Amino acid sequence: MTLVVFYLLAAVTLLGAMGVVVTRNVVYAALALLLSLMGVAGIYLLLFAEFLALVQVLIYGGAITVVILFAIMLTRLREYKGVMENPQWPLGLLAATALFLVLVAAFLVDSPRMNVEERLAVPFLLLGGSLFSQWAIAFEVASLVLLVALIGAIIVARGEDSRERP
Repeated sequence: MTLVVFYLLAAVTLLGAMGVVVTRNVVYAALALLLSLMGVAGIYLLLFAEFLALVQVLIYGGAITVVILFAIMLTRLREYKGVMENPQWPLGLLAATALFLVLVAAFLVDSPRMNVEERLAVPFLLLGGSLFSQWAIAFEVASLVLLVALIGAIIVARGEDSRERP
């Protein structure tokens, strides 16, 4: 039963990721990203990583998707129609396919070593200690990057005429 749920969540995640890449509408791409992130949260639940699933839903599914949607709403996409068309998409497809094949090969090589019958949950005290000691700077850097992206979207949305005024 767990394997069926895993395959279902993996399909949801992959379909959401394909939706991000394939769609031409940026709002639909953000919603497809949300779908993909929710599929990853479900996979975390299957791995008994409840805290990571909660973080995935709250931070990535909620906050980052909202920031992306705000950035989309604040920018004027009508001015950037030509930017959305990229003639290098075959090269990107080739690079993505090559990366996918490398990941599949790595998975197939390491899968016998990772095949264990009993899954263990990580204790919250150990996880919390690790997050606040080893990974605190990474979370702060990610929040600064999101803040800079939001400020950049506001500056782009203001336009040229508002920059000239004091």
